[in-house]
Amino acid sequence: MSETPGVTRPTPQYRERAAFGYGGIPMFVVAMVLLLSGVGIALLPLLELPMFLIAIGVALALIGAVLSFGLTMVAPNEAQVVQFFGRYVGTIRTDGLRWVNPLTVRNAISTRIRNHETSVMKVNDASGSPIEIAAVVVWQVEDTARASFEVDDFIQFVSTQTEAAVRHIAGKYPYDSYGDGDGTSLRDSADAITEQLSKEVAERVDAAGVKIVESRFTHLAYAPEIAQAMLQRQQASAMIAARAEIVEGAVSLVDRALERLADEDVVDLDEERKAAMVSNLLVVLCSDRPASPVVNTGTLYQ
Repeated sequence: MSETPGVTRPTPQYRERAAFGYGGIPMFVVAMVLLLSGVGIALLPLLELPMFLIAIGVALALIGAVLSFGLTMVAPNEAQVVQFFGRYVGTIRTDGLRWVNPLTVRNAISTRIRNHETSVMKVNDASGSPIEIAAVVVWQVEDTARASFEVDDFIQFVSTQTEAAVRHIAGKYPYDSYGDGDGTSLRDSADAITEQLSKEVAERVDAAGVKIVESRFTHLAYAPEIAQAMLQRQQASAMIAARAEIVEGAVSLVDRALERLADEDVVDLDEERKAAMVSNLLVVLCSDRPASPVVNTGTLYQ
């Protein structure tokens, strides 16, 4: 995975591995048999049997109790991180009742898919305009060892790094391209930019053993203090684009009209009358108000 320029992250010291253990149900049966047998044997002296049976019964009961401490429940889409005297010895991912070393400590970590939605943040885009932006990131714990031991709190770590990535991405691109540059902008190129966001967040949270499934912008707008001015700019740009298209279409229509008149010998116009006709047609076609034509009942030259 590529590194962010200027950023050097420490190499993770832990990698997830499977913990040594057995199926929980057979060990549960063994533990219960030993425990109940030990209790029963310990009570035999009450029936005037040899006293040494007390020690045997207590020993069997203790063994059964100790074995029962190794039983652990693993829920679906959950993992149990196992430590032996503070040392990481593996992870249990098989759901159901499992048995491991009774002297170990087990910590449950959810491996379900989660959502993190950032708050609406005010940042400056590449052109320096203040904008409001928020995103949602879908993520999942992939390496439970790194999630447990490489960072202090992997949930908070994902939250902080996601917000940092959103701020960084928002500052690299303008809100709107307005036809300038390569046309890449937060508003017009959301799919491409969110793909970059996913890659950057994945790189940032890799140390925590987290996999990024998807990321999307959930809020994108100009900050309130410049929203009205930018709206006017967008409206002006849209009006200019519309006018350009209208003029292009009008010129095409006038050209076709003159061509048809000449081909079908409807009327013979000199250059001056052609210019007048072109001017009148363009006024009619390009005007934003209904035209009020003046009907000439005389000749072309009156």
